[in-house]
Amino acid sequence: MKSVDSKSRSNNHGAAARVVSRQREVQRAQDAKDQADAVSLKKTKKEKEEQETPVQAGHRPQPANPMPAQHLRKPGNEADMALRPRFEAPDYKGSGKLEGMTALITGGDSGIGRAVAVLYAREGADVAIAYLSEDEDADETRRHVEAEGARCVLLKGDVRDPAFCQKAVDETVKAFGKLDILVNNAAFQLHAASIGDITDERLDLTLRTNVYGYFQMARAAVPHLREGSSIINTGSVTGLEGSAHLLDYSTTKGAIHAFTKALASNLQDKGIRVNAVAPGPVWTPLNPADSPAEKVQDFGKQTGMKRPAQPEELSPAYVFLAAPCCASYITGIVLPVTGSVGAA
Repeated sequence: MKSVDSKSRSNNHGAAARVVSRQREVQRAQDAKDQADAVSLKKTKKEKEEQETPVQAGHRPQPANPMPAQHLRKPGNEADMALRPRFEAPDYKGSGKLEGMTALITGGDSGIGRAVAVLYAREGADVAIAYLSEDEDADETRRHVEAEGARCVLLKGDVRDPAFCQKAVDETVKAFGKLDILVNNAAFQLHAASIGDITDERLDLTLRTNVYGYFQMARAAVPHLREGSSIINTGSVTGLEGSAHLLDYSTTKGAIHAFTKALASNLQDKGIRVNAVAPGPVWTPLNPADSPAEKVQDFGKQTGMKRPAQPEELSPAYVFLAAPCCASYITGIVLPVTGSVGAA
């Protein structure tokens, strides 16, 4: 005859066995569902990848990934790029928005700066181009500016040097008699996997190019600006969202956004507007001169548009912010042009 304890253990064992059986039954059902979901997910992922075509929202299709696997030596020449950036904006029709005005654009030899120079000329402005060393690119930009019927002067030098910044402004005023628009656009960018990779020397190079250069140019330009004039700074989506591998660059772009707002407040009573454009990934020499060739292929693919912008897709924003007829009531803003939803 079984003891009470034996009966209890037997009953408990039976109950436990039923629980185990039920758990395993539920597990088998879930395993089967997981397997089916995995197959479905794999199929959906494949279909999604096939359907993830780049978004085209302009008058003509823009180049999309894979971009050419190319690495350029610093500072990067647009003339050496396997796929030349598009800057002509053939569908953009000038209407005299900047007629009789004069602009100084740093980093105007290539990329966004070149595209802005061409549209400013198309809108009636004379243009001075400040650039570091890329003579071939600068000459090409001048040809396009002059083809639009505007005058163009080239100013070779380093924006880290305050003496050059002063000279660039003085030479612009000497050539054209005045200065109405300053576009701070020159930049240095280099990726780093760790903060430990960014030496003091490298940090100083990035800060002095991207922040000191903007400040020094603005300081030299402001005495020549008048009511209706404007300063436009090139910021970045990295200044809005940060970037794990562009620590120093992101830092400078955030500083540029703050500088834009502070200077806008400082100059508002004088009728001088200060704004910034914060681009997302744009196909210019800056990025092939930064990333390894294999990474350049996917440049811009992570955006909502699933492709990088071309410079001609950015330049109209600079016209809008510079033109008194368009933006006379706009100052101190950072305008995101990122190809994605939600950047702010």
